[in-house]
Amino acid sequence: MTDARPLAWPPAPIKTERLVLRESEARDRAAVIELNASPEVGTYLGGPRPRAELDRTVPEVPGRRPGFFVVELDGAVIGTIQLDPRDPERPSYRRPEAGETELGYLFLPEAWGYGYATEACTAALDWFADALPGEPVVLNTQTANARSMRLAAKLGFTEVERYEEWGAEQWFGVWSSVTPPA
Repeated sequence: MTDARPLAWPPAPIKTERLVLRESEARDRAAVIELNASPEVGTYLGGPRPRAELDRTVPEVPGRRPGFFVVELDGAVIGTIQLDPRDPERPSYRRPEAGETELGYLFLPEAWGYGYATEACTAALDWFADALPGEPVVLNTQTANARSMRLAAKLGFTEVERYEEWGAEQWFGVWSSVTPPA
Protein backbone atom coordinates (compact mmCIF):
# COMPACT_ATOMS: atom_id res chain seq x y z
CA MET A 1 0.00 0.00 0.00
CA THR A 2 1.32 3.42 -0.94
CA ASP A 3 1.14 6.28 1.52
CA ALA A 4 -0.74 9.08 -0.25
CA ARG A 5 -0.75 11.44 2.73
CA PRO A 6 1.06 14.75 2.15
CA LEU A 7 3.55 14.28 4.99
CA ALA A 8 6.91 16.04 4.86
CA TRP A 9 9.28 13.22 5.77
CA PRO A 10 11.53 12.83 7.58
CA PRO A 11 10.82 15.50 10.16
CA ALA A 12 13.51 16.88 12.40
CA PRO A 13 13.88 14.70 15.49
CA ILE A 14 11.13 15.41 18.01
CA LYS A 15 12.48 16.02 21.49
CA THR A 16 10.39 15.69 24.62
CA GLU A 17 11.44 16.11 28.22
CA ARG A 18 13.07 12.65 28.28
CA LEU A 19 12.80 11.17 24.79
CA VAL A 20 13.77 11.62 21.16
CA LEU A 21 11.51 10.46 18.32
CA ARG A 22 13.34 10.14 15.04
CA GLU A 23 13.42 8.42 11.68
CA SER A 24 14.79 4.88 11.77
CA GLU A 25 18.37 4.06 10.83
CA ALA A 26 20.31 0.84 10.18
CA ARG A 27 21.53 0.84 13.81
CA ASP A 28 17.91 0.32 14.95
CA ARG A 29 17.46 -3.08 13.30
CA ALA A 30 18.44 -5.15 16.36
CA ALA A 31 16.01 -3.22 18.60
CA VAL A 32 13.15 -3.61 16.11
CA ILE A 33 13.81 -7.35 15.96
CA GLU A 34 13.89 -7.51 19.77
CA LEU A 35 10.56 -5.67 20.02
CA ASN A 36 8.85 -8.04 17.59
CA ALA A 37 10.42 -11.19 19.08
CA SER A 38 9.56 -10.31 22.69
CA PRO A 39 6.95 -12.62 24.25
CA GLU A 40 5.82 -9.80 26.57
CA VAL A 41 5.41 -7.27 23.74
CA GLY A 42 3.58 -9.85 21.61
CA THR A 43 1.10 -10.89 24.32
CA TYR A 44 -1.84 -8.98 22.76
CA LEU A 45 -0.51 -8.99 19.20
CA GLY A 46 -0.83 -12.65 18.35
CA GLY A 47 2.39 -13.65 20.11
CA PRO A 48 6.04 -13.01 19.38
CA ARG A 49 7.37 -13.50 15.88
CA PRO A 50 10.18 -16.04 15.48
CA ARG A 51 13.59 -14.38 15.68
CA ALA A 52 14.89 -16.37 12.68
CA GLU A 53 12.00 -15.08 10.57
CA LEU A 54 12.66 -11.52 11.72
CA ASP A 55 16.38 -11.86 10.95
CA ARG A 56 15.40 -12.80 7.38
CA THR A 57 12.60 -10.29 6.83
CA VAL A 58 13.40 -7.07 8.72
CA PRO A 59 15.10 -4.72 6.26
CA GLU A 60 18.50 -3.19 6.92
CA VAL A 61 16.75 0.06 7.82
CA PRO A 62 13.50 -1.03 9.48
CA GLY A 63 10.35 1.04 9.21
CA ARG A 64 11.76 3.53 6.72
CA ARG A 65 8.44 5.18 5.86
CA PRO A 66 6.46 8.30 6.73
CA GLY A 67 4.95 8.04 10.19
CA PHE A 68 7.40 5.48 11.64
CA PHE A 69 9.37 6.80 14.60
CA VAL A 70 12.06 5.18 16.69
CA VAL A 71 11.82 6.23 20.35
CA GLU A 72 15.11 6.79 22.20
CA LEU A 73 15.86 7.28 25.87
CA ASP A 74 19.42 8.45 26.59
CA GLY A 75 20.51 7.23 23.14
CA ALA A 76 19.03 3.71 23.50
CA VAL A 77 16.01 2.55 21.50
CA ILE A 78 13.12 1.71 23.82
CA GLY A 79 10.30 1.50 21.29
CA THR A 80 8.65 2.51 18.05
CA ILE A 81 5.56 4.51 17.12
CA GLN A 82 3.71 4.18 13.86
CA LEU A 83 1.15 6.56 12.36
CA ASP A 84 0.14 4.54 9.31
CA PRO A 85 -2.72 4.95 6.85
CA ARG A 86 -5.29 2.24 7.53
CA ASP A 87 -5.37 -0.47 4.91
CA PRO A 88 -8.96 -1.05 3.69
CA GLU A 89 -7.99 -4.64 2.81
CA ARG A 90 -7.14 -5.45 6.43
CA PRO A 91 -9.69 -7.79 8.01
CA SER A 92 -10.25 -5.62 11.09
CA TYR A 93 -10.85 -2.47 9.10
CA ARG A 94 -13.75 -0.82 10.95
CA ARG A 95 -14.63 2.25 8.86
CA PRO A 96 -13.39 1.80 5.27
CA GLU A 97 -14.90 5.08 4.10
CA ALA A 98 -13.04 7.18 6.65
CA GLY A 99 -9.47 7.09 5.23
CA GLU A 100 -7.94 7.26 8.68
CA THR A 101 -4.47 6.98 10.13
CA GLU A 102 -3.83 4.35 12.80
CA LEU A 103 -1.59 4.81 15.82
CA GLY A 104 0.54 1.81 16.76
CA TYR A 105 3.28 1.51 19.35
CA LEU A 106 5.69 -1.07 20.71
CA PHE A 107 7.88 -0.54 23.77
CA LEU A 108 10.40 -2.89 25.35
CA PRO A 109 9.14 -4.35 28.66
CA GLU A 110 11.93 -2.65 30.62
CA ALA A 111 10.47 0.72 29.49
CA TRP A 112 6.94 -0.06 30.74
CA GLY A 113 5.48 1.81 33.69
CA TYR A 114 7.48 5.05 33.40
CA GLY A 115 5.13 7.10 31.20
CA TYR A 116 7.38 6.86 28.14
CA ALA A 117 4.59 5.58 25.87
CA THR A 118 2.31 8.46 26.91
CA GLU A 119 5.09 11.00 26.40
CA ALA A 120 6.16 9.59 23.02
CA CYS A 121 2.63 9.07 21.65
CA THR A 122 1.59 12.58 22.73
CA ALA A 123 4.58 14.03 20.87
CA ALA A 124 3.83 11.94 17.76
CA LEU A 125 0.14 12.93 17.80
CA ASP A 126 1.08 16.61 18.21
CA TRP A 127 3.45 16.31 15.23
CA PHE A 128 0.72 14.59 13.20
CA ALA A 129 -1.87 17.25 14.11
CA ASP A 130 0.53 19.93 12.84
CA ALA A 131 1.32 17.95 9.67
CA LEU A 132 -2.30 17.05 8.84
CA PRO A 133 -4.63 19.31 10.85
CA GLY A 134 -8.01 17.77 11.61
CA GLU A 135 -7.07 14.30 10.32
CA PRO A 136 -8.52 11.66 12.66
CA VAL A 137 -6.31 9.01 14.19
CA VAL A 138 -7.67 5.63 15.26
CA LEU A 139 -6.47 2.98 17.67
CA ASN A 140 -7.31 -0.70 18.03
CA THR A 141 -6.39 -2.73 21.08
CA GLN A 142 -7.63 -5.76 22.97
CA THR A 143 -9.75 -4.79 25.96
CA ALA A 144 -7.68 -7.30 27.97
CA ASN A 145 -4.60 -5.12 27.37
CA ALA A 146 -5.07 -2.89 30.44
CA ARG A 147 -1.91 -0.85 29.74
CA SER A 148 -3.00 -0.02 26.21
CA MET A 149 -6.54 0.81 27.35
CA ARG A 150 -5.12 3.25 29.95
CA LEU A 151 -2.84 4.79 27.34
CA ALA A 152 -5.76 5.30 24.93
CA ALA A 153 -7.67 7.13 27.67
CA LYS A 154 -4.65 9.30 28.63
CA LEU A 155 -4.12 10.25 24.98
CA GLY A 156 -7.76 11.31 24.58
CA PHE A 157 -9.07 8.55 22.32
CA THR A 158 -12.85 8.15 22.39
CA GLU A 159 -14.40 4.70 22.14
CA VAL A 160 -16.30 4.08 18.91
CA GLU A 161 -17.03 0.40 19.36
CA ARG A 162 -16.03 -2.95 20.79
CA TYR A 163 -16.06 -6.07 18.68
CA GLU A 164 -14.91 -9.68 18.72
CA GLU A 165 -11.94 -10.63 16.54
CA TRP A 166 -9.04 -13.09 16.75
CA GLY A 167 -10.79 -14.77 19.67
CA ALA A 168 -10.78 -11.66 21.89
CA GLU A 169 -12.76 -8.50 22.53
CA GLN A 170 -11.22 -5.57 20.65
CA TRP A 171 -11.55 -1.85 21.37
CA PHE A 172 -11.68 0.74 18.58
CA GLY A 173 -11.28 4.44 19.36
CA VAL A 174 -10.73 7.71 17.54
CA TRP A 175 -8.69 10.83 18.33
CA SER A 176 -8.89 14.18 16.65
CA SER A 177 -6.89 17.34 17.10
CA VAL A 178 -10.03 19.31 16.28
CA THR A 179 -12.01 20.30 19.37
CA PRO A 180 -15.71 19.64 18.77
CA PRO A 181 -18.03 22.63 19.16
CA ALA A 182 -19.68 22.99 22.57
